[in-house]
Amino acid sequence: MAVLYGVHAGTENIGAGDLIAFWRRVEALGFEWISCWDHFVGLMDNARGPFEAVATHAALACSTERVRVGVLVYAMGYRHPAVLASAVATVDHLSGGRAELGLGAGWDAGDYGSYGIEYPGPKERLDKLQEGVRVLSALLRDRGVSFTGEHYTLNDAELPVPPVQARLPIWIGGVGEKRLIPMAARYADGWDAPLTLSPEQFAHKVGVLRDAAEAAGRDPDALRCSAHVAVVADTTQLGEQFGDLAVAEATQGGIEGGIFIGSDDYVLDTIKRYEAAGATQILFSGNASWGTENLERAAQLLGLHSETPNLGRSEQTHRP
Repeated sequence: MAVLYGVHAGTENIGAGDLIAFWRRVEALGFEWISCWDHFVGLMDNARGPFEAVATHAALACSTERVRVGVLVYAMGYRHPAVLASAVATVDHLSGGRAELGLGAGWDAGDYGSYGIEYPGPKERLDKLQEGVRVLSALLRDRGVSFTGEHYTLNDAELPVPPVQARLPIWIGGVGEKRLIPMAARYADGWDAPLTLSPEQFAHKVGVLRDAAEAAGRDPDALRCSAHVAVVADTTQLGEQFGDLAVAEATQGGIEGGIFIGSDDYVLDTIKRYEAAGATQILFSGNASWGTENLERAAQLLGLHSETPNLGRSEQTHRP
């Protein structure tokens, strides 16, 4: 399975015009995927934003021409699967059949509490995710479903407009080995790991996924595996982007968990370690407000095609 390279970028501290310019530059660099995250509360200190995920997904679809467009991951804890299925099917039309659907249990209590949404324990959130992915799969692929579960009930439900893709790809994101990764192996087309795992840890999780796929009667080679990485220029930039804790954990060659500081050879070799560990997709993670400086470097190292000049951080001036 060929390795796909993409960009996963948050939308805090950036205006809509600069966000669209960022997406278009990423596409021009030759990356094949762009996604954002689904949060109501910013993950960065003193952040403004992020933009709402469904609307951002639609804007991303309309602002690009070639890349796969996704959200990693929509939180099932506060997104009804039938409503989400209709939204993502619409995004698929807006993108001309390029939509990807990422799902998760919703881990950040702040996203719930800020709007008065109940934040259940992990078992209930995982139960909702498992029911939700079944509902979404049936609506997006079978075009109609009746479903009775503990959390969702549908009666002869169908989408007003089905997606363009006959099998719109569904991803499940997270690292839990008892339920979440086996859930991805059973129901999803791909598994997405966050920016926390070293290549060795990623390889272990891939092994869990493959074993679970075989136990579910599925071909492990048919599942895509996505690893998140980040390239930073030096410890100063590391602190600016990922905080003082990341600087404290930095070592001579870089820090574990997918954040790279070092020579071009070191960065490229480490990316290849993730591929050797089973990654069929590598996503360069960060925030759109940081600009494309480090993405330019990654694209050059990977031999991706570049069409237009660099969009540096100094060019991004508008704020929401």
